[in-house]
Amino acid sequence: MVRLEKRPAPSRLFSGLTPLMAVIATMVAGGILFAFLGFDPLVAIRTIFWDPLFDPQFGPYSRPQLLVKAGPLILIATGLALGFRAGIWNIGAEGQYIMGAVVGAGVGLAFYPSESPLIFPLMVVSGALGGWAWAMIPAILKTRFGTNEILVSLMLVYVAENILASVSSGLLRNPEGRGFPGSRNLARDYPAASNPELIAGTGMHWGVVAAFIVVILTYVLMTRHRMGYSIRLAGEAPRAARFAGVSPARLILFCLGTAGALAGLAGLFEVTGPAGQITIDFNTGYGFTAIIVAFLGRLHPVGILLAGLLMALTYIGGELAQLMLGMPAAAIQLFQGMLLFFLLAMDVFANYRIRIGNPEVAK
Repeated sequence: MVRLEKRPAPSRLFSGLTPLMAVIATMVAGGILFAFLGFDPLVAIRTIFWDPLFDPQFGPYSRPQLLVKAGPLILIATGLALGFRAGIWNIGAEGQYIMGAVVGAGVGLAFYPSESPLIFPLMVVSGALGGWAWAMIPAILKTRFGTNEILVSLMLVYVAENILASVSSGLLRNPEGRGFPGSRNLARDYPAASNPELIAGTGMHWGVVAAFIVVILTYVLMTRHRMGYSIRLAGEAPRAARFAGVSPARLILFCLGTAGALAGLAGLFEVTGPAGQITIDFNTGYGFTAIIVAFLGRLHPVGILLAGLLMALTYIGGELAQLMLGMPAAAIQLFQGMLLFFLLAMDVFANYRIRIGNPEVAK
């Protein structure tokens, strides 16, 4: 008889190994999936994980994109991790990402065609405030009325998507766009509101710089600041946190607000850089993918940095597999989703050990 026996304390060894085990299990299961779809599994895995970095034909073009894709994931996941560690479940980062982009782009376009150097900093602040304000809706509803932040934040994603579609076809539509939905192209037509590559050929823009700064600041917050201690205590021992004087309402407002502001920043840097404009299909699922990144990084800033780079690699490699092998996009999305599934599955071994044989019956 095979059974799971709860450990007296979580295993540090397995807690550290589960991300690696999850990646390996994802590769194996993904290879089986690709084989069923008629693709050579070894070629598919190599195309996703190896070719974007080391292939002489694709590497020089793919490597700079690694930072471009990882930047928003790291920003959003770092904010989400603060709440997750405190037991506050913000599932609506996608909506906060959208609203940060809409508000930030809207502020910039309001000053078009000004060339003031203050335009872009003002847009950055506005994007952060847009995401923060959107996150404050579930935060205030939870602290005042006890609503479930999971449901409220998730439902607000669909509201944000409808707002995005509305402003793309109305308020922010390019008046010179011949009636097509979408704003002016900020990266091309509005230099004062653009987020260009800082060092040619590196993929480094202000969003990537912000992601690295946020990782450092979050590490300091979690290890050296009283708020970081409160977050850890609330997540690990909620009753002890209450006895220690930690205010649940203050924690909810801080964690959701910070996550919303960082998601809004990610949206702003994306719309002023790689995306270039507000369009109906501007959102690409970064807010949901960041949940995988947060857990894959063990809710630790440095782990999130590495997990963000890994997930960005699957984005770039997945696009390469679609182009070179004709692989369907749905298969790539399923492959990425397997990471979270196997991570949660492997976490079982950190809290339980496998026992073989009948349990001893006390006499």
